[in-house]
Amino acid sequence: MQGGNRIMDDFARLMTDVAGMAQGAQREVEGVVRSQFERMIRDMDLVTREEFEAVREMAALARDDNEKLSARLAALEARFAEETPKTA
Repeated sequence: MQGGNRIMDDFARLMTDVAGMAQGAQREVEGVVRSQFERMIRDMDLVTREEFEAVREMAALARDDNEKLSARLAALEARFAEETPKTA
């Protein structure tokens, strides 16, 4: 009976070691994948959130200025059309 228990103990110890090795391999693979992913992101030259927000605000201000200038131009064109004599 002792031999059977010893075999089971050895088998349990082996399975514990295999599980530990599998966890170690998983951590290693995760580390490699993470570093490759971070390298890919760096190489893509992506902008930061702050840079994106700054450019978005600049675009909104430019759009507002464009609308104001369009309205001003339309008013000037209307005034010019009223002041010029019509020839028929």
